[in-house]
Amino acid sequence: MTRHSNGSARTQSSTPAPRARTPIKHKIRRRGSIDVVDAKVAVDLATAQSYSENVFLFVPNLIGYTRVILAGLSLHFMSYHPRYCTLLYGISCLLDAVDGQAARALGQTSKFGAVLDMVTDRCTTSCLLCYLSSAYPSYAILFQFLIALDFSSHYMHMYSSLVTGSRSHKLVTSDVSRILWYYYNDSRTLFFICAGNELFFVALYLMKWIQTPISASLPTPLASHLPVFLLSLTWPAVMAILTFSVCLTKNVINVVQLWKASKILVGVDLAERAAARECDSTVKPEKED
Repeated sequence: MTRHSNGSARTQSSTPAPRARTPIKHKIRRRGSIDVVDAKVAVDLATAQSYSENVFLFVPNLIGYTRVILAGLSLHFMSYHPRYCTLLYGISCLLDAVDGQAARALGQTSKFGAVLDMVTDRCTTSCLLCYLSSAYPSYAILFQFLIALDFSSHYMHMYSSLVTGSRSHKLVTSDVSRILWYYYNDSRTLFFICAGNELFFVALYLMKWIQTPISASLPTPLASHLPVFLLSLTWPAVMAILTFSVCLTKNVINVVQLWKASKILVGVDLAERAAARECDSTVKPEKED
């Protein structure tokens, strides 16, 4: 018993009270600018999520599933029905500009949705390039290179974003890369380059099916004012010419993205190795003592 100046008595326990355990659902650690949740806890949370807040059923993610289905159907028609294929593929690509706006408007942004969007983009473009490899066998190695560049640059960029604690792969600062900063942070630029890149590949696809020159589909008065070489081309060929520079720009950005991500990962390796050496140098003197 201890007595205080006001005369009140307070019982003190001989042993300190045990600390309350932190619930499993709050096992979160900090890493850079993001909260990192334990993998087992994340699986349990996803399994027990309620219908009122089911991330799998977020509107932008439902749009993402629709994109996957449309892309799958376009691949089904790709080898024998170019009209259906182009229509379905085009709608799938256009929905790419809708899901992000829906996520922000409805407050339903999610890491799952961001990855679903990126994976869908990579897979649909790669499948189209696979078909173009068979349609243009002389350029198969080029299309294979574009597939490899697209996948490797985005994978390494995503991984470098994770290890540096970024909340999104699109959060690139201008001091890291001014090109990537302008590409990812200006929505109009992002849409224009991505759309132009897809249009170029779609134009190459349609060139295998449409052989009718422009002159056959234009009124004679209008055709008489156009250059002769242009009249001999098809509409898909004209679209390919107009979008080639955009496709080239997109793949230059992919190269920059791959190189910057590689440098970031190497920098993280060097920082970790330096920290490990510093830790070893402080541990050894303690052992000698």
